[in-house]
Amino acid sequence: MKWSSAVSREPTLEDAVVECAEDVYGDADLTIVFVSAHHAAAQDRLPELLERRLGSPPTIGCSAGGVIGAGREVEHSPGLAVTTALLPGVEATPFHVEDEDLPDGDAPPDAWENLVGVRSSSEPGFVLLTDPFSISAERLVGGLDYAFPSSAKVGGMASGASGPGQNALYAGNEVHSSGAVGVALRGNVTVDTIVAQGCRPIGEPMQVTACDRNILYELDGHKPLEVLGAMFRRLSDRDKELARHSLFLGVVMDPLNEDPQLGDFLIRNLVGADHKQGILAVSELLREGQTVQFHLRDAETSALDLNAMLSRYAAETPLYEETGALLFSCLGRGSHLYGRPDHDTDMFRERVNGMPLTGFFCNGEIGPVGGTTFIHGYTSSFAVIRPGR
Repeated sequence: MKWSSAVSREPTLEDAVVECAEDVYGDADLTIVFVSAHHAAAQDRLPELLERRLGSPPTIGCSAGGVIGAGREVEHSPGLAVTTALLPGVEATPFHVEDEDLPDGDAPPDAWENLVGVRSSSEPGFVLLTDPFSISAERLVGGLDYAFPSSAKVGGMASGASGPGQNALYAGNEVHSSGAVGVALRGNVTVDTIVAQGCRPIGEPMQVTACDRNILYELDGHKPLEVLGAMFRRLSDRDKELARHSLFLGVVMDPLNEDPQLGDFLIRNLVGADHKQGILAVSELLREGQTVQFHLRDAETSALDLNAMLSRYAAETPLYEETGALLFSCLGRGSHLYGRPDHDTDMFRERVNGMPLTGFFCNGEIGPVGGTTFIHGYTSSFAVIRPGR
């Protein structure tokens, strides 16, 4: 297994392809591309340009608000990122689906297997790229979780457009403006995932003792706004300020997890409050008995969370030279959050290693928490793709 990654800031797409082609493997088994919205006028030509220079069109790819290639982040300017890989013993199966293609809730697992062209028994790993305007990413990842429970699913929502029909999704020689594209990797390959949601917990873990769908009525038998008020009074001045505009609820998704740690919480927005009743509305369906904890987010917290997640992964996982990585990072991160580019890519190099790293800034990130795949916001979701040994 060999990986390569390149990025270009050339203002024309043709010149960008020429520059990237000099730094990546041609005739590869897997090619993934991300192209910034600055190239929108020429984005439909990308498969042809790549095939001419590399010997094959992209396996998958999409348009993006910003791109990441060769471990560097390109924001607010023209950008093209390309990664290619030679994958002996690995079969890469690309697919494109539309929202109307998704099986309904009563469909058996083989309906989802037929949709993406692979069987669950082959234990594939999935990279998914979705258009936020035309397909339910939640239904897609939920169905794939159902049919492929042991498979990793990671990716992001295309971010190169401001309205329906403007994004580009690539699958081979085809260019789509709606739906989702993906690739299933099976054989001598492992897809590891790292999901850094950029938050830290405050207060103590509590149990949901009364709820109705996404409405939270009780925490440990008390009204949630009463709990929040008592906790707020104990916070430092800095955390009080953060809590006024960057407060979230972390939900432990694994019902058997009695000692949740960093990375075990699914971070969700607080979307409403009823001060008369003392209740909260959360952007997640809740269940009685779930463990939850309030969280805060800012640049410093996000950096600490990413550092901890990457360091833990590096300590637990033996990595070899034959490894590549993909990064799906929120448009709200990057220089917008940290005040400088390359923050997350630099930390990945420092904490994990300097393997080829490619990706883009997304409208939503796809990755697992507690064994279930979710759509996230303000997250950096990594896929480390390595030999299966």
